[in-house]
Amino acid sequence: MAQELLTTFADELTEVSLRPGASGQFDILLNDQTIWCRKDDGGFPELKPIKQRIRDHIAPKKSLGHSDKTATDKPCGPLDCDAGKSA
Repeated sequence: MAQELLTTFADELTEVSLRPGASGQFDILLNDQTIWCRKDDGGFPELKPIKQRIRDHIAPKKSLGHSDKTATDKPCGPLDCDAGKSA
């Protein structure tokens, strides 16, 4: 995850670090602001929401490419689209 964040935000982030915490604690902070808390957000994060939350704080206009797409953005197959139906 750290390498992916440093790659995605190469111009915005200079460091990603790990710090020991209390038992079961997993928080992600950005400039001392919590952007993910395992306890509050319900578990460990997937990369996509973390990238989106970081982007929203440090580079709101930055495109995240495939990480910005939702389930409705994916290409449809012949059975999913009107184009694939017979007239």
